[in-house]
Amino acid sequence: MIIGLTGLYCAGKNHISSLLEKRGFPVLDMDKLGHEAVRIEMAEIVRRFGRDVLAPDGQVNRRLLGKVVFGRKEELDALEAIVHPVINDLAGDWIKSQEDRPCIINAAVLHKFSVFDQLGAIIVVTAPLPVRFYRSIKRDKLGPKELNNRFLSQKNFPPYGSKLFLSSADIYIIRNSGFSGSLGALEKRIDAILEGLYHGREKGKEKTTVGGCLGGGLSCNRSKCCDFNF
Repeated sequence: MIIGLTGLYCAGKNHISSLLEKRGFPVLDMDKLGHEAVRIEMAEIVRRFGRDVLAPDGQVNRRLLGKVVFGRKEELDALEAIVHPVINDLAGDWIKSQEDRPCIINAAVLHKFSVFDQLGAIIVVTAPLPVRFYRSIKRDKLGPKELNNRFLSQKNFPPYGSKLFLSSADIYIIRNSGFSGSLGALEKRIDAILEGLYHGREKGKEKTTVGGCLGGGLSCNRSKCCDFNF
């Protein structure tokens, strides 16, 4: 089974990834593949966005490139058209190398990659806005305008009615509050999800209203969208 891992900016997706890796799952970080794709397609990126996105060493400065594309749909679409085909090819090669072992695909824009159609389950990581804002300042040290663009780029996440929500994969929510003592709850939540995936969850498959699920209180099927609250 291939499990997708996605989530909001600074919600703690990479931390969840490390916990899954600790449990023996191979993890593919699509952001790292993005670095490689930028290197491979550097000439095309410079042709499209100009030499202003280059660092003094002649390589693409991803932070400068980010300033150009974040919050600008046309520019972001152009960049994705250049790098996503390369990322898809690299991801496909990695998945083949796993030889059918269960593995994790860690990607912020999971629904935009070709591997999306192969997913058996999707884990979505969320966190309260103030927590994510604090983490973003501490981790990325971006200016107010850049931070605003990052948050605005995910204002409609999860994209209801889009490819993510219409996926045939089971969808699970992890809320990462970041408060003291929450690590144990995260560990339990992950173990509960994995238990459900690999041993089945016969209970709760009937339609019901789940206030904390991906449906946000809409009627949903627990076998499709499962929220664990510990």
